[in-house]
Amino acid sequence: MQLRLGTRSLGKSDLRITKVGVGTAPIGSTPEWRIYWGPQDEKAAIKTIQTAIDLGVNWIDTAPFYGWGRAEQIVGEAIKGRRDQVYIFTKCGTLPDGRGGWSENLKPENIRKELEESLQRLETDYVDLYQFHDPDPLTPIEESWTEMQRLINDGKVRHGGLSNHPTNLIERALKVGPVVSSQNQYNPLQRQTEREIFPFCLEHGIGVLGWGSLSEGVLADNFDIDKLDPMDFRRRQLYAQPENHAKVQSIRKAFRHVADAHRRTMTNAVIAWELMRPALTGAIIGVRNENEAREMMGGANWKLTPAEMSSIQDVLAVWEGSRVPAG
Repeated sequence: MQLRLGTRSLGKSDLRITKVGVGTAPIGSTPEWRIYWGPQDEKAAIKTIQTAIDLGVNWIDTAPFYGWGRAEQIVGEAIKGRRDQVYIFTKCGTLPDGRGGWSENLKPENIRKELEESLQRLETDYVDLYQFHDPDPLTPIEESWTEMQRLINDGKVRHGGLSNHPTNLIERALKVGPVVSSQNQYNPLQRQTEREIFPFCLEHGIGVLGWGSLSEGVLADNFDIDKLDPMDFRRRQLYAQPENHAKVQSIRKAFRHVADAHRRTMTNAVIAWELMRPALTGAIIGVRNENEAREMMGGANWKLTPAEMSSIQDVLAVWEGSRVPAG
């Protein structure tokens, strides 16, 4: 029997999105891209997205940045013949710098150019949500957000959102036109979003999409850093440092304990914990195979008890008070 996923309004828009959405950074990964997630089979990636849609997930979050276009191309293949079943969220503004890294460019002409390229890769004539990927320190956001309003008026974009932008920039954009959503990193190991973004977005009726929901997989059931590809970027992350191993394991154990009591997975428990936050509209889950696509559903409708939330908070407090940064 298919699990019926609840939906929430994304900010003040007419989009009703499922509580979990498909994240595509892992499936867009290539060895040439600095954020390499290890090998990914394209056919498996397409089937993963289609499985999630079959199970009721109604939005996909992608970006040209993910493998420099590869993720968008895969999404385009996956949604052929079913564009009306799913909302497509993509981004703009992050460009390769020619040295293996990237830089930000939110000049109006670049925003428009990137959108046309994304529409070609996605094989669609509009996107449901277009997001500025990261702030551009050289272009006033007023200029950039004015161009976003033009694209909405043109019908190529339904709604505009911001990703990884601080509240002062969101506030400036709001004076130009509506900001439907803010996309930010959010998971048990990265909770900075709770301080300013969550309260600000609740106050202004802005939806919040959380990326990195499983801490790049470290809070998934079968995560084993020793089995990652030697070039996998996660080997360099904060939680991978030997000094942090014991604290991360205690957090995994706390989520596992809650999950076991309900015969669910740790992944389910982590997603459920995140969705307990009233400000969080939807959690983006990076999935790479059909099993992961199925598993992302299990936490969407699960409400943790106050006692369960408290037990998790106890171990998170230790992590936040004494974690050792990556070298």
